[in-house]
Amino acid sequence: GVITNTGGAVRVQTLPGQESYPAVNANGIQSQMLSRWASSFSVTAGTKSTALEAVGRSVSTARPSTGKRPKKTLDKKTGNKDCKADIAFLIDGSYNIGQRRFNLQKNFVGKVAVMLGIGTEGPHVGVVQASEYPKIEFYLKNFTATKEVLFAIKELGFRGGNSNTGKALKYTAQKFFSLENGARKGIPKIIVVFLDGWPSDDLEEAGIVAREFGVNVFIVSVAKPTTEELGMVQDIGFVDKAVCRNNGFFSYQMPTWFGTTKYVKPLVQKLCSHEQMLCSKTCYNSVNIGFLIDGSSSIGESNFRLVLEFVSNVAKAFEISDIGSKVAAVQFTYNQRTEFGFSDYVTKDKVLSAIRNIHYMSGGTATGDAISFITRTVFGPVKDGPNKNFLVVLTDGQSYDDVRGPAAAAQKAGITVFSVGVAWAPLDDLKDMASEPRESHTFFTREFTGLEQMVPDIIRGICKDFLDSKQ
Repeated sequence: GVITNTGGAVRVQTLPGQESYPAVNANGIQSQMLSRWASSFSVTAGTKSTALEAVGRSVSTARPSTGKRPKKTLDKKTGNKDCKADIAFLIDGSYNIGQRRFNLQKNFVGKVAVMLGIGTEGPHVGVVQASEYPKIEFYLKNFTATKEVLFAIKELGFRGGNSNTGKALKYTAQKFFSLENGARKGIPKIIVVFLDGWPSDDLEEAGIVAREFGVNVFIVSVAKPTTEELGMVQDIGFVDKAVCRNNGFFSYQMPTWFGTTKYVKPLVQKLCSHEQMLCSKTCYNSVNIGFLIDGSSSIGESNFRLVLEFVSNVAKAFEISDIGSKVAAVQFTYNQRTEFGFSDYVTKDKVLSAIRNIHYMSGGTATGDAISFITRTVFGPVKDGPNKNFLVVLTDGQSYDDVRGPAAAAQKAGITVFSVGVAWAPLDDLKDMASEPRESHTFFTREFTGLEQMVPDIIRGICKDFLDSKQ
């Protein structure tokens, strides 16, 4: 059996037909595992077209196709073009798993990597190790050839510590998939979390962060907690809280790390099912945000600049493009002026420069009319589009007309309304305009300088509504 210390609780896993190695004597086992590991991969490293089928059976019996039916050959450099994905393998490096099963885990991840068909045009992979603190072992951009990836996986050292999978998942979602580190635009981002037993920390918040960042989280759980062990598990439903969608597709179970070859292909098929990656659409790349900006004379030129800065900072957080999020702005007094519509600018730089160039109108305040105007002329053309619609109303005073009717009509048309009031804006008006629940869609600050602090709350609010609408 393998004895592993799980922070006070000792977990003994006896495996049928296995000699018992004490967990401490890791060295002998490790070298034996690695040499066996290396020889099991030597076949696939040098083959071209048989690499994919080789791993399907146990490697030693792999034969090239006998020519009965043509095999789809895989160009080694470009990889499997039918499986475009950027994948982080989040492996368990905690004391929970122990050195010996850690090596078996590496072996399994290696087989999955081979079968994926890594290449420049195909899937790219990287590895993060979860233990006490997460460590990115290598990024997507580091290796684009299977051989190099296998070598890098083989060289990974066991770290130990608690299995703080939640911490590692959140860290990976936030830090791993940046463009500088090799993430590609428009390609699904996937984190495959390997977990031996159960996590030491909470996965729920990490799951929410991953979804906000458009990451599809898979959990591969091995050796589920036994009935006696369930008392040690913080949250029995941890898998459902972390996965991209709790629909059965994103979780995968293996009884043990031994004899895992038969689990490789079904997992790879899941990871290559592009159309199932429901979390690739995120609040950052799938929303239309219309800003309704009060240009009344009580604001004044310098405060108006602070309003525009607020609008810029909210817009800046989103991935604005022809296939991504879109931004529009209307300024109002008694009249309304469309500064730019959703289809006028499709890059972030152009949108930000258009916001900077808005000229202050100065005049009265007819907020209700302005809401009706933006609903009809700016949101009207996109109401059947794929993006979710948001309206942010900024005003510093009492409206001369009714705001409740126009705001209700906007919400009925599928637009979520956030109201942001400054200085003399009456709270009743703000609440009447805001979507439900009103508390989380209504914002107020005495001074224009206070707008800056609200930026993250508005962005989080848009993301929360987006996620809720997708559940």
